[in-house]
Amino acid sequence: MPTNCAAAGCATTYNKHINISFHRFPLDPKRRKEWVRLVRRKNFVPGKHTFLCSKHFEASCFDLTGQTRRLKMDAVPTIFDFCTHIKSMKLKSRNLLKKNNSCTPAGPSNLKSNISSQQVLLEHSYAFRNPMEAKKRIIKLEKEIASLRRKMKTCLQKERRATRRWIKATCLVKNLEANNMLPKGTSEHVLPTALSNLPLEDFKIVEQNQQDKTLPIL
Repeated sequence: MPTNCAAAGCATTYNKHINISFHRFPLDPKRRKEWVRLVRRKNFVPGKHTFLCSKHFEASCFDLTGQTRRLKMDAVPTIFDFCTHIKSMKLKSRNLLKKNNSCTPAGPSNLKSNISSQQVLLEHSYAFRNPMEAKKRIIKLEKEIASLRRKMKTCLQKERRATRRWIKATCLVKNLEANNMLPKGTSEHVLPTALSNLPLEDFKIVEQNQQDKTLPIL
């Protein structure tokens, strides 16, 4: 005796008080294969006690000449509500996912959580896998910053020393030129244009300021 319908999404069950008949899958291989194809259930293999209810057959598929309702030899099921079944499957999947999320314990043993974390890391490559990795990265960056600061300090010191040398050389050339120990116009050929055009008094003031900065504080 049939108990339920094998069609996807069909909730019809056997009830002698309801005018719905149940029909076995045909024994003929060709017709059986056609029924299975029309049912559209993945990896579905009907057995001896697999039935389809009369809801899935058109009225022309039935032979009503006898006392019982029988299917004609060429009858095939053509009435299915696949959209409702797909929506039902999606709803079940969504509810199952919510249930898993609410019941899943936190911790490293949670595989789903780990997989989700890995996906986030792949999408956001700037993220760190754990606090220790972030700490190591911060320490490394701090060392790099300290190294760059030392290099910058060294460059500034070199620049100041070079500036003092230029000032001393300029003062020397201009002094020699002023005392007629060098031909007039020597500074214009020896010194850069920006320095040669400045008066000697300005260089003396600058040189004095540089010396005052380098004097030790007692």
